[in-house]
Amino acid sequence: MSRTRTRVPPADPACLAALDLARAAAEEIARPGEVGDHLGFEVEADRTGTHSFVCLDRAYRGWRWAITVTRASRAKVVTVSETVLQPGPDALLPPEWVPWSERLRPGDLGVGDLLPTSADDDRLAPGFTETAEDTDRQMIFELGLGRARVLSPSGRDRAVRRWHSGESGPHTPIAHAAPAQCSTCGFYWPLAGVLRLGFGVCANEYAPDDGRVVSADHGCGAHSEAPAGPPPIEQTLPILDDLGFDLMEDKPDQEEEAAPDLAGSVDESASEPLGHS
Repeated sequence: MSRTRTRVPPADPACLAALDLARAAAEEIARPGEVGDHLGFEVEADRTGTHSFVCLDRAYRGWRWAITVTRASRAKVVTVSETVLQPGPDALLPPEWVPWSERLRPGDLGVGDLLPTSADDDRLAPGFTETAEDTDRQMIFELGLGRARVLSPSGRDRAVRRWHSGESGPHTPIAHAAPAQCSTCGFYWPLAGVLRLGFGVCANEYAPDDGRVVSADHGCGAHSEAPAGPPPIEQTLPILDDLGFDLMEDKPDQEEEAAPDLAGSVDESASEPLGHS
């Protein structure tokens, strides 16, 4: 079996020569000064080809203006068929479009937002099915509540990995510094079912994980059996005895002892009369 050969039509001379027509069409859709040098001519079909020009717009580096020209059979007049801005091999392109459901991250859901779940979500299973020998009894009980789907083993395993590796797992600084694990704390409320041995809910209002699912090997400083520190030492007031007193002997100051006795050094008999009584 031989491959089918694709016929490549030759370049139409009239379309190839319509360079000025293609440049004028590019300048009509571009802003002044944004049409650059001619990049070449590419054959599209019989009597049809595309002229490419450099795009000088700074917001579209690497892009090119593609102007497709054509002529009818047995006609000599070339007309413009299409004008478009196309990316080149080195053009900056936006990332591929991703559905919003795949771009959603934990915490993005706000008040009033709706997050529908697809019918083939592997995290859920019909409520009447049993997925393993150790089927959660809670799943069987929930069948009577009228829920169409319950958590599947795949969804349960994803939740276990997410909880155990998150902020409420054992690999966090607060868990490493905790005096003991959550499994031995009186405020630890184990989950029902097969997750009972591995996870529970913190019921300590003073703990940072109050009301959250925590792993059994998680921990924090608010453990119910955390050892109490030594009682604080109260500073006593100084005792002042305001009833008794001690007699202290007065001692003259050194300056008073060193000062000469001016009154004893004056000879009153040798004094001269001052002319008054």
